[in-house]
Amino acid sequence: MTSRCYLDHAATTPLRPEARAAMEAGLRLWANPSSPHAEGRAARRALEDARERIAAALGWAGEVILTSGASEAAALALGRAAGGERLVGAVEHEAVLGAAPGATLLPVKADGAIDLAALERELAVASEPLVAVQSINSETGNAQDLAPIAALVHAAGGLLLVDASQSAGKAPLPQEADLAIVSAHKFGGPVGVGALLVADPAMLAPSGGQERGYRRGTENLPGAMAMAAALEACAVPYCGWEVEGALERLVDETHAAGGV
Repeated sequence: MTSRCYLDHAATTPLRPEARAAMEAGLRLWANPSSPHAEGRAARRALEDARERIAAALGWAGEVILTSGASEAAALALGRAAGGERLVGAVEHEAVLGAAPGATLLPVKADGAIDLAALERELAVASEPLVAVQSINSETGNAQDLAPIAALVHAAGGLLLVDASQSAGKAPLPQEADLAIVSAHKFGGPVGVGALLVADPAMLAPSGGQERGYRRGTENLPGAMAMAAALEACAVPYCGWEVEGALERLVDETHAAGGV
């Protein structure tokens, strides 16, 4: 009898039981968090508690703007962040590339790393640039070395946006980032909720509406609570040694069979 082994976590992770329980609790807080009545105030308290827990679990000292996911966070950052020219890594997720249609594409080397010499050349002629790069590529697994990228960007007076969708909850959040993107369903939370992390709210132009004026739309309270619970569960850690050992054996056996 054969059994299936789910290996598509880069696309979506299974919902953690802790996140499911938190989401069910959030559904019982049915009121609009913006409403002034008792039910609304209770929902608001739960929402702000979830926001604080998300920041604490990620080790983020700045603002947490809740969104519908990574795609909206990318659009918000690239559309409303301060700065002038947008520079985007050539291997970024299509959601990031689509949010900056006129951006300058930064080439990568054979190993998928941003070409630092090319980045330095582009920064020399860019005015107040916003540079968007990913922490880990969802298809190749390549991890960018963000420290030298951040150093070049900040030396040029620019801002660094890091798409941390694939690393949040699994690896430390890149503290070099001025803005960062996270998505709950990549670390055991539900689909339909994520966040844009902003070191300083002054970096982002407000648009009115909810989320302290930076996003329109009633907040997804059950999703935010589930996201917080999933992140906290990730600290247990995200993958146990038995999982990592099995993955290493899979890699070795694949290579031995002539595969990649």
